[in-house]
Order: sequence, then structure tokens, then C-alpha cells
Amino acid sequence: MDTPDQLERLRTLAARIDTLVERIHQLTAENQSLRQQHDQVSGERSQLLAKNEQARSRVEAMIARLKSLEQHT
Repeated sequence: MDTPDQLERLRTLAARIDTLVERIHQLTAENQSLRQQHDQVSGERSQLLAKNEQARSRVEAMIARLKSLEQHT
């Protein structure tokens, strides 16, 4: 038969399990949010790298045109 002490220990254990389950749900939601943020930042980084490459190409083209003009004068 269950003693009051065993019942109290079971209640305490059940409360701790409930707390852990709640924490798991919180961490799962936080993890999902962080993954979405990571994906967004990765996409933004890719876009910035592409823009940087375009700007570098334009600057190199301008430098080449300036050198060409300099040689013709």
C-alpha cells in the first residue's frame, strides 16, 4: 500500500516531469525560431555577397576603362 510519503514523492516527480515537458516545448519553439533566423541571415548574406561581387566587377570595369582612356590620350 502507498504511504503518504510515497504519494508525495510521486506528486513531486509528476510536477518535475510536467516542468521538463514545458521546458522541452519552450526549447523546441526557440530552436525553430533560431533556425528560421539562421536561414534568413544566410539568405541575406548570399544576397550581400552577390551585390558585393557585382560592385567589384563594376569597379574593375571602370578602372579598365579609365586605363584605356588614359592610354589613348
